[in-house]
Amino acid sequence: MKQKISEKFQAHKKMLADFERASGYEKIEASAKLIIDSIKNGGTVYICGNGGSAADAQHIACELVGRFLRERKALPAIALTTDSSILTAIGNDYGYDDVFARQVEALARPGDVLWAISTSGNSVNVVKTAERAKKIGAKIVAFVGKSNSELEKIADVCLCAEAKESYASQEVHQIAYHIICDLVEENFAKD
Repeated sequence: MKQKISEKFQAHKKMLADFERASGYEKIEASAKLIIDSIKNGGTVYICGNGGSAADAQHIACELVGRFLRERKALPAIALTTDSSILTAIGNDYGYDDVFARQVEALARPGDVLWAISTSGNSVNVVKTAERAKKIGAKIVAFVGKSNSELEKIADVCLCAEAKESYASQEVHQIAYHIICDLVEENFAKD
């Protein structure tokens, strides 16, 4: 067991180092700036993803609407993964590929941000949502686990945590989104 644990720690350290070398700092900063600018101009952050990424979407919205580390005003963020009536109605009436895109069509406005999470970078429903948001005039922050994905091509900023397994990408995504939430919160804690 100790050997397995050590291997996992080493793999994680390597992945973080690779992410750092691949402009991780710049992508985190650019993502935070997009979100800060949008909120300052009356925009909302919409977040979507499937499976563990759906849980991450909810986690991000929670950090922005509630608080992360400090007191400040609530920030407008919505996880598109949470309304079971909307998800099941759209899934039933239009198909699963539209569960997030239809919500973006109803809610998003020019200047908003869609934070799209897909470890493959090719999840049809997430890519379709990013395309719809882009047509509306929203900015796209993408978190992916594979480079040269469909989502990366659409995104204004794309953080790629390259990994064979989805969970490993998600671990780096969690570090990155906590840093982004901290940067965004710090900016609004000054108000």
